Amino acid sequence: MSAASVPHAPVAVLGAGSWGTALAIQFARAGHMVRLWSRDRAALATMDRARRNARYLPDAPFPDSLMVEPELASALRGAQNAVIVVPSHAFRALLTDVARLADAGTGIAWATKGFEQGSGLLPHQVAREVAGTRASVAVLSGPTFAREVGAGLPTAMTVASPDEGYAKTLAEAISSATFRAYTSTDIVGVETGGAVKNVLAVGAGLSDGLGFGANSRIALITRGLAEMTRLGVALGARSETFMGLAGLGDLVLTCTDDQSRNRRFGLLLAGGAAPQEALHEIGQVVEGYPAARAVLAVARREAVSMPIVEGIHRTLYDGVPAIEVVRELMSRPVRAEFDG
Repeated sequence: MSAASVPHAPVAVLGAGSWGTALAIQFARAGHMVRLWSRDRAALATMDRARRNARYLPDAPFPDSLMVEPELASALRGAQNAVIVVPSHAFRALLTDVARLADAGTGIAWATKGFEQGSGLLPHQVAREVAGTRASVAVLSGPTFAREVGAGLPTAMTVASPDEGYAKTLAEAISSATFRAYTSTDIVGVETGGAVKNVLAVGAGLSDGLGFGANSRIALITRGLAEMTRLGVALGARSETFMGLAGLGDLVLTCTDDQSRNRRFGLLLAGGAAPQEALHEIGQVVEGYPAARAVLAVARREAVSMPIVEGIHRTLYDGVPAIEVVRELMSRPVRAEFDG
């Protein structure tokens, strides 16, 4: 049995936003001592006093085994798993600190989604650059909203790692009576799904906000899934991954429920808000906004056709009205459905 598989071993959850807090609560429910860390010391102190994250998950009290830890080194000391839950733009910097401070046997996992801006790397590729091959690594992804996990509602997700044993160990560590984790070795596919679905959810919000109807929404989801799959396969993923929780499951959830920040962002844009106004109103990171630029750059690098993503990008960054993008998509030449 590896060090990372010791039952009830300490878990360090790094990032105390809504999803980081929900994962910390879930690991504690599953029987672990959990240390929740954030760079925002004032917010941590408030959580410690209230024994909950009043800003993001006010109805989810902390289990007794969840401790707030303001020092990163202390959070990592003796932890068997470090779970990074920060936006993609902050991932490399925090991972660099984790690689420097964590014990040699600490497994490193993350719930970060999206290609790195500029490099176009997926998170596991960034992890290999920063931490090398010394640590077991994994990504946690799939159709999950933080509020529902915090409330203990039944949930399923995917844990993906190149190391099948570590994926199983981590999935067992987070699973409980109301939370089931499945495993995968296709980390490329799982991470690609997590990156692309946020862009498509912005498009779904735009579509619904403009009153295009249910037919348009389901066409966007279905054809968006085809684009996601094409990109993933070009990057080395397995096509069946996109039929699972981290592909179709996460895409449908994020495109159809208003708990999704990306969908709400699209709705606000459809209502006339400028991108920065919509971001300010939501008040949390909306990964789909920068992801539109990063995903399109990777698609062009790989010569993969992603007309829906390109159209969303044009609306977000070039000011092209969404209705014009829809007209262009609808006027594309007729072709066989599975030819792209």
